[in-house]
Amino acid sequence: MNILILGAGQVGTSLAEALVSEENDITVIDQDGARLARLQDHLDLRTVTGNAATPSVLRAAGIDNADMLIAVTQSDASNLVACKLAKTVFNVPTRIARLRSRDFLEDESLLHSDNFAVDFALCPEQVITDYIRRLIEFPEALQVLSFAGDRVSLVALRAYEGGLLVGRQIKEMRDMLPPGTDARIVAIFRGNQSAFPDGDTVVQAGDEVFVLAAAEHIRAVMRQLRRMTTPVRRIMIAGGGNIGLRLAKSLQKRYEVKVVEGRPERADFLATELGEALVLHGVATDEELLEQENIAEMDLFLALTNDDEDNIMAGSLAKRLGCERVVALINRRAYADMIEGGPIDIGISPAQVSIGSLLAYVRQGDVAEVHSLRRGAAEALEIVAHGDARTSKVVGRRIDEISWPRGVTVAALVRHMERPVVVGQTDDWTSITRFGEVVIAHHDTVIEPDDHVIVFCMTKRVVPKVEKLFQVGFHFV
Repeated sequence: MNILILGAGQVGTSLAEALVSEENDITVIDQDGARLARLQDHLDLRTVTGNAATPSVLRAAGIDNADMLIAVTQSDASNLVACKLAKTVFNVPTRIARLRSRDFLEDESLLHSDNFAVDFALCPEQVITDYIRRLIEFPEALQVLSFAGDRVSLVALRAYEGGLLVGRQIKEMRDMLPPGTDARIVAIFRGNQSAFPDGDTVVQAGDEVFVLAAAEHIRAVMRQLRRMTTPVRRIMIAGGGNIGLRLAKSLQKRYEVKVVEGRPERADFLATELGEALVLHGVATDEELLEQENIAEMDLFLALTNDDEDNIMAGSLAKRLGCERVVALINRRAYADMIEGGPIDIGISPAQVSIGSLLAYVRQGDVAEVHSLRRGAAEALEIVAHGDARTSKVVGRRIDEISWPRGVTVAALVRHMERPVVVGQTDDWTSITRFGEVVIAHHDTVIEPDDHVIVFCMTKRVVPKVEKLFQVGFHFV
């Protein structure tokens, strides 16, 4: 596929890294020539220096032959103009734009083909906000992801000494779970080494374990690996930028929220926008301020400024002063790898979190969800199976009959996505209903047409091979 990426910032660079190894022809446009030179030094792609919202620059980048345009510059206006030009002047089939303004995100008619012609709008700030909210709901987890319309949850946990499953073989897990509960451990990482899990694999204390289950069962499964902590009630947010504001707005009705912002005019604006959260004018690296605001009583400290060093320093200080759990946004991958597991409990790479929804549009076959794991080292996909036993390499076959690439685990299937399933009760009169039947995958599980198959890839190198397995033959109609 011939893909134009407009913008070589964190999102654009991460996207280029993800796509360049998958037999795509990538061209990146940016006004910063030095940044493009650094990108070209370690990736096999083409670069063009210039304003991505001008026809001459787009022509120089080869837009006439492009299959897809992904506009992820820092400017909403540039991204929208580029998509409009791509549609009306150059007839590019697929156009994706990064947008921050709620005006465009909340009015779909503005993005219609008759207007700005955006097929898919990505708001990284909202994606990151949703990601952090899931971490707050599962404070024991390192990562929480969902598939099939929140029908299935994939959680990364650090196995602790004394956990019921620690020191035991994976195949013993089913006997420890409550009746009617099933789950699948899809990957285990020990330090930087991956251990491909089978029934005889022994879980060790300190392992980073990725476990998948139906959403209604995930907490019961987590108890086998990790001591459950008290729910989060008090949260302090360092940084009142776009992400900090979005998150505070979404949390302030359920939690006690404090926001620390260093810019006086921004702090005043936050105070008008946030009716229930407490806004503090100051810097989160001020030890006296944190102590005055009882940081030791906070359940969670979120360092969400635009500066990696400030986030690391503020998070480290908050942990030293007694905060139970610290999460920090870290743009530089080298920093995230270095600090996680120390004073910072979780380092979040904004670019890696946000590109998953973009990748779902680029992948071959019917890919419904893509999640980047371990800062891009691994990947989890939700792929819809089409065809039949004659036209498909996976439909109508048992999982152990399919030639999966090494390092691939089929974790679960969700079938009959339109069918309501009662999964619990809130009281004697009210049922909890979800859609789709969750089938935890085992060796003899047969894949049926229209199943949503959730696949874990230990390395990104095997992703194209998995996609090809799901492509239907030419006999399929």
